[in-house]
This record gives sequence, structure tokens and C-alpha cells, in this order.
Amino acid sequence: MSFSVTTVNVNGIRAAVKERSETNLGLLPWLAELDSQAVALQEIRATEEQAREALVPALDDGWHLAMSESTVKGHAGVGVLTRTEPTAVRAGFGSEEFDTLGRYLEVDVESAFGEITVASLYLPKGAVDPAHTSTATETDARKFDEKKRFLVEFGEYLRSKPGGGHTVVGGDWNIAPAENDLKAFKTNKRSPGFQPHEREWVAGLLDCGWVDVTRELTGDVPGPYTWWSWRGKSFDNDAGWRIDYHLVTPELAARAAKSYVHRAQAYDLRWSDHSAVTTVFS
Repeated sequence: MSFSVTTVNVNGIRAAVKERSETNLGLLPWLAELDSQAVALQEIRATEEQAREALVPALDDGWHLAMSESTVKGHAGVGVLTRTEPTAVRAGFGSEEFDTLGRYLEVDVESAFGEITVASLYLPKGAVDPAHTSTATETDARKFDEKKRFLVEFGEYLRSKPGGGHTVVGGDWNIAPAENDLKAFKTNKRSPGFQPHEREWVAGLLDCGWVDVTRELTGDVPGPYTWWSWRGKSFDNDAGWRIDYHLVTPELAARAAKSYVHRAQAYDLRWSDHSAVTTVFS
């Protein structure tokens, strides 16, 4: 028996449902064909009521939705769809600042090899380090500091977990861990998502036991990328970033058999600027 977990930033759940709906290539048809037991959703950008309304066909088809919406209207929001009803749902990670902003959600579900915690993460994008540019604005400084605070708090939370149990944290991490995780790494040394302190943070999680299963399974090769700008020819040229992935506790990571990206066959067939990532455990 296998257990598959998918993660995807939907870039607005209502838009993702409407996108390509006339050609039957949007989010709902994709979900109907998906062979996974859990799907971590990020950037839902809707209330739970609005999300449930958008997902009615999927929920009628047997999916169960757990969700943490943001108190900031139209911003962030994470959820997890599961084939069976979760045995527990936990929103946030004990942060007074971030737990109400729709950034993190965990559900516990049963599998053939025991209980699995599936988490959905939407890590702040941040901004360029104001210390390295003379053009930084107050907004840049605020976003940079916000991400640093998130990394400190969330890092402490994650470092307490790898000792045992089965946990998958899937999401939009908004950090490319290494040079092979983005096409234009030479020109992005100071860009949000590839700054030294961000990559060091991910490296610290791996050092304490978390496993980046896609990288482990694919080897040290460029990609597979999961995000491409809507602008220009980024998608056609595969000039992307690998910022969507699963970090997994060691015991469960040992069961990872396959991990792959659901890359659209063409630019005009996309319903998000991110592609989903699935990992199969057996």
C-alpha cells in the first residue's frame, strides 16, 4: 500500500477553479484525476466558506477540507485536502504573530503504515536585504524583517519534530535551497528566496534530520523547478525556481519511492504560476 502527498500553491483558489474551466483543464479536473491521499494547498486567498464553495465538486467527490484562513482579507491561507477525514487538525505552530495569518496547518490522517501528519506551509516571500541595496523601501525592510522572524519561530518549531513519527511538511517554502534549485542562480545571489541566510536556514533543518525527498530521489541535478514567472519566456525556457517541496521526517522519508513535478505541457495550460509536487511513500 502506498500513500501519496501533493503540494501546490493555487495562486487563489477561486481563480484556479475558474482558470481553464472552459477547456476542462483547471484545478477541479486536475483534482479529479489526482491519485493522492492528501493535497497541501497554499495561497488560497479566500475565506473557508468561499473556498468550500469553489471546491464543491471536489468535496462532493469525497475530499475533506481543513483550512486556516488569514485575518488579512484576500491574503495567504493554507489548507489540506484528504481522502479520509482527518483525526486531528491544528492551525499554526504556536506563534502569536503568524498563527492567524494562514501560513501553516497540520492534519493527522491514517495510512497503511500508521498515522501521518500532513502539513501545508506558505512561508513569507520576504524582500531583498536592505543592507545590500540603496533602493530599499520601508516595505522592503518590513517584509525582510517579517520573513526573518518567521524563520526563527518556525525553525524552532521544526527542529523539535524530526526525532520520530511520520510528518510531511509540503508547501511553498519561498526558498531555493541550492544553486541547482533555480536556473539563474548567478544573478540571484541577493534575491528574496536565495539569500545566504535563507539557504543556511534550510541547510540547518536538513542537518537536524529533515529530508528533502525530491532532491534525495532526483539527485544533485538542476531542478525540477516548480515556479516560473508569468512574464516573458520563463516557462518556455524552463528558467524556474524549485521553491515548492516536501520536507519529511527520517522514518517516513525512508519510505519515499518517487517524487515528481506536475509541470503543465504548455504555458497556456497553466492554472497557477506554481506546479504541484507529489511524493509517493510505500
